[in-house]
Amino acid sequence: MSNKILFKKSLVLLCGLLLSISCSAWEPSKPVEFVIPAGQGGGADQMARMIQGIITKNNLMKQSIIPVNKSAGAGAEGFLAVKEAKGDPHKIIITLSNLFTTPLATGVPFNWKEMTPVAMLALDQFILWTNTDKPYKNAKEFIQAAKTAGPGKFKMGGTGSKQEDQILTVGLEKATGTKFTYLPFKGGGDVAVQLVGNHIDSTVNNPIEAVAQWRAGKLKALCVFDDTRMPYKEKVTDTQSWNDIPGTQRFEK
Repeated sequence: MSNKILFKKSLVLLCGLLLSISCSAWEPSKPVEFVIPAGQGGGADQMARMIQGIITKNNLMKQSIIPVNKSAGAGAEGFLAVKEAKGDPHKIIITLSNLFTTPLATGVPFNWKEMTPVAMLALDQFILWTNTDKPYKNAKEFIQAAKTAGPGKFKMGGTGSKQEDQILTVGLEKATGTKFTYLPFKGGGDVAVQLVGNHIDSTVNNPIEAVAQWRAGKLKALCVFDDTRMPYKEKVTDTQSWNDIPGTQRFEK
């Protein structure tokens, strides 16, 4: 395949710009709002709530930390909320590539330079998922079925519009000569539910967004959007580990 389909998503913790307090000496004086610019059940949502759980379990803060989903406008609602709280260390946000794509796609008056990066939390892969009931044994068979069905007949579900999932779908179309109907949802959790119910034909969800359904035998992973396999060899399902999922070479003609 001449066009590579490689995509990874980073999760980053940010706060409002121009904090005047030394981080080493500072402690929250009131509850901290943890903004999630995506819907419930997706990768960012799960990561934020895991962080909340760790902080609470280990008593790392005297004040509480409260996750709040602000997903409207492809996450613009969340970014604007933190922008408006400029200088307030009691409001932080977890974000991903929509930190860059949302302003470009929506024209919302926000720039990533208005945020202070705190930490990079994770670098995640994207996987092509289908329902277990479908006959495709691999990504090549899936693409062939999509071509046979005709332009726009296969529905690809994803998180938001003009974000990573749709960008990756367009890249897949260009690399393989297929055409999908892209359907946006609020978060990766919603996307996985839609795929289990056969309301869509495929998704490009991150591993964490579909692992429960994969483990339950409801979904199957056709490929990871990378040249190499993921290194994790511990079995997730009865028969497969993340390392068993092939890379994009399976799209080769």
